[in-house]
Amino acid sequence: MPNMPFAQNIIALIWDFDKTLIPGNMQAPLFRKYGVDEPTFWREVQQLEDYYRQKGIRVNKETVYLNHVLTYVREGIFKGLNNRMLEELGKELTFYPGLPEFFPKIKAIIEEDERYKTFDIKLEHYIVSTGFAAMIRGSAIARYVDGIWGCEFIEEPAKPGFMLSGGADKEAAQASAEAEAAAAAAGEESGSEITQIGYAIDNTSKTRALFEINKGANKYADIDVNSKMDEADRRVPFEHMIYIADGPSDVPVFSILNKSGGRTYAVYPKGNMKAFRQVDMLRRDERIQMFGEADYQEGSQTYMWLVLQARQIADAIVKKKEQAIRASVSQPPTHLI
Repeated sequence: MPNMPFAQNIIALIWDFDKTLIPGNMQAPLFRKYGVDEPTFWREVQQLEDYYRQKGIRVNKETVYLNHVLTYVREGIFKGLNNRMLEELGKELTFYPGLPEFFPKIKAIIEEDERYKTFDIKLEHYIVSTGFAAMIRGSAIARYVDGIWGCEFIEEPAKPGFMLSGGADKEAAQASAEAEAAAAAAGEESGSEITQIGYAIDNTSKTRALFEINKGANKYADIDVNSKMDEADRRVPFEHMIYIADGPSDVPVFSILNKSGGRTYAVYPKGNMKAFRQVDMLRRDERIQMFGEADYQEGSQTYMWLVLQARQIADAIVKKKEQAIRASVSQPPTHLI
């Protein structure tokens, strides 16, 4: 029998970001910095699909806001906005109660349990967001995360013929990076601005991230997410995953995990009846398995449910491993009577 590539001893908690880990949208510090009215910006974004449809142009309504950000940059409203600035703005993000402490806490609950240590069971955290990856990387929770999927911006696009210039481009890129690092150390702006979208993720493409985690493509470059791979060979089975989010936009991911043995949970802000009604509808439609307040402090319903599910997954891994050990050995010889 061939050796399996992975021990399948990983538990993955996969998190949405806006309104799941933080109240509101992560772009709020950006609007504050530039004195832009946040509701006005989002009202404009809501009208963009109709605006471009009248011009015969089809757009993705979930990611067109990225283009509107770039328009604000080109018009000088977000003058000087670059990835380093987005990371700095990420430091201003305020998380729901119990965060980011909950991330290392639930990890320790699993990884420091002696029974789970026997089989080297680990817990990993991933964030899959339609927001800015740079802001997440700059936030207080980034140090506890094993991977981030989010929208990425390019500052200096590759020019036509860039493949022919070879070393010169590398030297220029190196010099640019060094200049930017020096400017950051001096507390100055680097002078570069975001100009293009490098990676965009919408509510449907979040499922791709799920499969990358499932197959191990996020950890090993030799694995392509579209490659055929037996369930027994995948790094993190779907039944070892827990997805935590806030609303209907996460239905594609909820659907995959519900069908594949994973766990699904929705959160809502304390006292917000509109958000409560929304997650309750998700429960009644069997989109999620449970919901609770966006409170990750020890003793809260959300804390206890997530810890319980992580332990149940770990127990199932232990049981499966023990059964495999028993099945792999024969009965010892005994004296004949």
